[in-house]
Amino acid sequence: MTHVTIVTSLKALLTRDFIWTDEVACSAAAAQLAHALSGGLHAGGSVFIELHGTLGAGKTTFTRHFLRSLGVQGRIKSPSYAVVEQHDLPSLVIQHFDFYRFNDPQEWEDAGFRDLFAAPGLKLAEWPEKAAGLLPQADLHIHIHPQDDDTRRVSVHAYSLVGQDALAALPTLQDLKTVAAASLEVPSHG
Repeated sequence: MTHVTIVTSLKALLTRDFIWTDEVACSAAAAQLAHALSGGLHAGGSVFIELHGTLGAGKTTFTRHFLRSLGVQGRIKSPSYAVVEQHDLPSLVIQHFDFYRFNDPQEWEDAGFRDLFAAPGLKLAEWPEKAAGLLPQADLHIHIHPQDDDTRRVSVHAYSLVGQDALAALPTLQDLKTVAAASLEVPSHG
């Protein structure tokens, strides 16, 4: 009997690795990615980003900085209990998912998640592996790995042309260090 592979793993079009030395570096990376994606998003495009990492890795922290850079005001909280939080901007709808407590595939249909993912806008999903098989292919996968010295090793994989273009626009690790250092400098008045 021959078994047909139903799901194939896609090869990333582009992969880049980063080190976030602190939250300033995380914020700088989030701002750069938001800048790279904002034009297409505000023009009615769609982007789906998966965020991978252990509890406390920095997925929600990154998301907060990312959403702030896109212009989201007010409280940005983790959708751990609600599963999804929506943020509306004048030309962009953002859905922030957290599938940590997701257990029942029927919940996907009942909650209308298929329709949310089919609509234009930005979708960010924490713990996407809990909804494996239900999610569309993401444009970007961001893997955040906490290190013993409290830095974060981050690997970003692009799986679409939109993701590839955004990832290619991000500064190199050295450029990120320069951006982070510049944001900490206090101008002299003297």
